[in-house]
Amino acid sequence: MAGLVVLAGCGLTLLGLSYARVGLVAELVGVAGALLPVGPVVAAFLWVDRWEPEPARLLWLAFAWGACVAAITALLINNTAEAVGDLLLGKGQGDKISAMVSAPLFEEGVKGAFVLGILLFLREEFDGVVDGIVYAGLVAAGFAFTENIYYFGRAFAEYGFGDSTSPGVLAAFILRGVLSPFTHPLFTVMIGIGVGIAARSTSKRTRVFAPLLGYLAAVVLHALWNTTATLGNADTFLSVYFLVMVPVFGAVVYFVHWQRKREQRVVSDGLPAMVDAGLIVLSEVDLLASLKGRKRWRAQVRSQAGGAAAQAVERYQGAVSELAFHWHAMAVGTAGPRAAEREARLIGIVRESRRVAVDVARATR
Repeated sequence: MAGLVVLAGCGLTLLGLSYARVGLVAELVGVAGALLPVGPVVAAFLWVDRWEPEPARLLWLAFAWGACVAAITALLINNTAEAVGDLLLGKGQGDKISAMVSAPLFEEGVKGAFVLGILLFLREEFDGVVDGIVYAGLVAAGFAFTENIYYFGRAFAEYGFGDSTSPGVLAAFILRGVLSPFTHPLFTVMIGIGVGIAARSTSKRTRVFAPLLGYLAAVVLHALWNTTATLGNADTFLSVYFLVMVPVFGAVVYFVHWQRKREQRVVSDGLPAMVDAGLIVLSEVDLLASLKGRKRWRAQVRSQAGGAAAQAVERYQGAVSELAFHWHAMAVGTAGPRAAEREARLIGIVRESRRVAVDVARATR
């Protein structure tokens, strides 16, 4: 409850500050503009998270952390850095210090703190690299959403929609909403990858240095992006965009694809043991071994028995995945000291979810 109050307070504070700086109409324009790119970005990360979906409450919390807590913390720190920079280096220099130094260091630190917190305090909800990518991506999407409200609103307040002589909100939207909606998620995903590697490792050195290296990569990319935008000209910006950011983004997309294939292998490898244990039946193996098979199964159940039955099957599929991931973690030694206790609980969940799915399907026929 206290956490929700803090999030609500941060959100209201940010809205109040934005209103005070740009006015109501500009703020509404900013909100409308910020909503357009955030939807596809969030949808992309939810698509990545299909094998073993994270709890909806944690996904919402990740987005809210980025949009509220991380955003207001970064605002306070960056404003302080700007004031100190103006004082020490002269008027106008503080904004450069804030963009090139303060923003990369502290924004990525606050965003990454959420991902690390999930690993440390909700370890059972963190299975590996894909989970780290999803949590990091949603935190960053929330942060970018709030930041875009301010940037779009300020552009509208100062220049309106823009024309051939002045870049208005349309130019800002093309730059931030069309060309680079992935930048903040790309930066913070580096932390998610590092934390995800730590979650899967039995090496103490890796568990310490992987998140640190992920944070360093996020800071370097963020600093390069902000420095180019602050000090560079159009040619420099486009060079960094096409020669650095786009290739890194492509590499991350390929890495995510590879990790999802790995998750499929983990689930497939666990299915025969579940058949032997009587948790699933042999005819379900092919249906559970691929996302296409799972989707086809749900669609068939929906057409024959309705939406409630399809949802029950989806919960059963998720329980099977979670047990398979846990068995894999036990095999490689990363399941933790309460592995046997959690195994028993997950086996019970698989049995119960399958029983419910069967009962609901029968009752609706």
